[in-house]
Amino acid sequence: MNPIGGYFELELPQGEEYHNNAIRLNTGRNALEYVLRAKQYKMVYLPYYTCDVMLEPIKKLDLNFEFYNIDENFQPIFDFSRVKAIDVFVYTNYFGVCDNQVFKISKQCKNLIIDNSQAFFSKPLHGIDTFYSPRKFFGVADGAYLYTNKELEIEFEQDISLNRVEHLLGRIEEGAEAYYQKFKKNDDSLTGQSIKGMSKLSHRMLQGIDYNIAAIKRIGNFKFLHKALKELNLLDININNDFTPMVYPFLCENGDKLHAKLIKNKIFVATYWPNLKGVHLFSNNFENLLINQLLPLPIDQRYSIEQMKTLLEIIQT
Repeated sequence: MNPIGGYFELELPQGEEYHNNAIRLNTGRNALEYVLRAKQYKMVYLPYYTCDVMLEPIKKLDLNFEFYNIDENFQPIFDFSRVKAIDVFVYTNYFGVCDNQVFKISKQCKNLIIDNSQAFFSKPLHGIDTFYSPRKFFGVADGAYLYTNKELEIEFEQDISLNRVEHLLGRIEEGAEAYYQKFKKNDDSLTGQSIKGMSKLSHRMLQGIDYNIAAIKRIGNFKFLHKALKELNLLDININNDFTPMVYPFLCENGDKLHAKLIKNKIFVATYWPNLKGVHLFSNNFENLLINQLLPLPIDQRYSIEQMKTLLEIIQT
């Protein structure tokens, strides 16, 4: 029985999670490990253009792996007949705008894992192993959701997030810059974690989000930026698709210089993925452009159209 009385805890709304039927785990990379263990795959195909943490579970399980390239439409350059019964193909739903690519690949590949870390609002396809990382979209320190038709018969320890939320609270009190190093420390703390259940704290926090408002704001901000930047954007983005994006992916000439200008003006844009900087994949290939020139512009639920106008003004001047 929980105690009655005493001091108050942090009060958080208790609504319904967006992925309320998924398996709740502690990190996205451990959701990948869960599937690799459950399905007993021996060979993993994954994109060059991905975060290096994806290799963590693969190396932990001592699996073979091979990278593949993507084309300018984010389609894999790959012969799917190579995927055997003990192999699996991993595809990333880039920036949350690649639902069409996911659907097409699902018809071509029999053993498939979809990394929806950048596509929280994209629904999983029936029978396709799919995982999500909510901290890419919301103010939580950790946590992951997994859809799979093969569950491990193991009762995992529940994670504890108490020591990982300082940067979340600190940003409210003192701003992003004051707690950026704490944010990085939290990221680093997730390395080497064993598979655990989602913490009670992250679970409660995810129950308190208005997902409908978040989606509406993201879509509105995305469309506003796209209307202004589509002629300059080297990516061909079809906004008729029913998606809720993570960022507005703006690929432009001199993106590296513009990145520095945005940071100087306190427009914080991420780099996907810094581990790939300086890595030679192929000459003049699409991944090199993404690594060096892509600007993932923030369009999330914290911001209004007025703030998107400010962002555009900096870009256009």
